[in-house]
Formats: sequence, C-alpha cells, structure tokens
Amino acid sequence: MTERTLILVKPDGVERGLTGQVLARVEARGFRLAELKKLDATREILEQHYAEHQGKPFFEPLVEFMMSGPVVAAVFEGESVIESFRAMAGVSDPVKAAAGTIRGDLARDWGEKVQKNIVHGSDSSESAEREIGIWFA
Repeated sequence: MTERTLILVKPDGVERGLTGQVLARVEARGFRLAELKKLDATREILEQHYAEHQGKPFFEPLVEFMMSGPVVAAVFEGESVIESFRAMAGVSDPVKAAAGTIRGDLARDWGEKVQKNIVHGSDSSESAEREIGIWFA
C-alpha cells in the first residue's frame, strides 16, 4: 500500500541551504515527490499543525521559530514512506541523533530555547493526511 507523508524543511534547514540535501536523500531512497512548496508559515497553520502541543511550555517558542523564516513543505509517496523517513530523520534531539541520519549529520544543539532540528515528518498515516490538509489546503 502506497503511503503519503508530509516532510517539512524547517527554517533552520532552509536558512542553511540544506533543502536540496534533505529532498535528495528522500528521493535517493526511491520515494516520489508528489507536491512541493516554499512558504512563510502563518500562526494559523502552525497552531493547527502543533495543536496537540498547545499549552505546553515549548509551544510558543516552537511557533515563533517556525515563523522565523521560510519553510519548505513536501509530500512524498511510497511504500512505508512514513516509517522510512522517520528513520532517515533520526531522533528529534540532534545531540542524540545517529550519524547517517539527517539530524545526526546536519543538525546540532545551538543552545537556544527551542530545538532546531532541520526537519519534520509525519508520525502516522492519520497525522500525514491531517498535516497534508493543513499545509496543502
């Protein structure tokens, strides 16, 4: 069964010129790029996207970070693309992310109040469809 997932290259990745590397890694694994756009994320989009985190201490710094620069949103398709991309991305803490993963190779702790870890990937097919609907309305 072919899945779809949302992949975001966050403002830190876009600012550092890593968008091409991130997308190339996903394509090199054999996944198909279905949709792509670069945009400045609005508070409305981010509040919908991170709805489950509203009220948590990191919510506002996360939203501010995600509004700090352009984001590249992509939809990729393929067999087990959700699980595969999450493995490719590595754990969310770049200090703990394994070498060979996107975060392990390209991200680091910048000593700031929010974790800048280059990418986001949907964690389930339900999340993917919800997130794709938000970013590609």
